[in-house]
Order: sequence, then C-alpha cells, then structure tokens
Amino acid sequence: MSGRFKGKYPVVFRGQGEIIIGENVQMGVVNSPFYHNSYAYLEARDKEAKVVFGNNISVNNNFSAVSEKRITINDHVLIGLNCKITDSNFHDLNAEKRNQTDPSPQEVIIDRNVFIGNDVTILKGVVIGANSVIGSNSVVTKSFPNDVIIAGNPARVIGQVK
Repeated sequence: MSGRFKGKYPVVFRGQGEIIIGENVQMGVVNSPFYHNSYAYLEARDKEAKVVFGNNISVNNNFSAVSEKRITINDHVLIGLNCKITDSNFHDLNAEKRNQTDPSPQEVIIDRNVFIGNDVTILKGVVIGANSVIGSNSVVTKSFPNDVIIAGNPARVIGQVK
C-alpha cells in the first residue's frame, strides 16, 4: 500500500498486488449507516493487480474493491454507502472449469468527478465517463460515456448531467 488516507473507520488491505492512494482520500463517514459495524475492504489479489485511488475522493461506509487486474478511481469521486467494485468474476463461468480462476479479468475505470450512489455494484470491464452519476441500487455491467445519469439492474442511461 502506498499513499495516505483519512480513515474514519477500519480499512482492510489484502493481496499481493499494489494499492495506491492519492491525496485527500477519505474512507468512512461517521454520521452514516454501517459506521460502527463495517469496514472498507481493498484487495489487489495477485502480484500484477492494482487498486488505484486518485485525489480528493470520499468513500462512504461498507465499501469493497477487489482486483485481479486493475481498478482505477480517478480524482474528485464520491462513493456512496455499501458500494462494491470488482474486475473479475473470480471463477470461470464455464461449468467444466467452475472451480478455476476467472481467465479474463477486465480493468474497471471510474473517471473524474463521478458520483456513485448507495448500494451500487460495478462489475468487470466497466468504464464510467467523467461527471456521470450512478443511481442507488444499480448494477453496472457495461461502460457509459461522460455526463450521463445511469440507474437500474442492469444500469442504463436515464438522463444527462446538466
């Protein structure tokens, strides 16, 4: 792990890879659910894996980012309560190989100035464009451009950022 963050509650760092934290990154929010009974979980599982936080990021409680390749969260991102980001299925989807590791993890990129609502799951291969908003309870399975509002399961564009 490199970098420093403002820890408002426990943060667990795991894995053999690299976790890089920029300046002015806050983990946890005191006046928010899960403050007393959760923690942030950051894992760069393999030696090549990375989880990268830019600058000026605020992460609410009960957050997890688990990487087998790379998860990048760029500058000025707000992350709501109970958010999960993964860049892998973690198991092969082929029924004959189900107990094997996912053969194709895919990078996740959250561009600058994105607002991620509560209870959001972001899956492998997703790129979220700058200034976009992800509505609460969304499951993001594909990439989206800059300046859109997305929501749903699976997430879809429901509006434009003004």
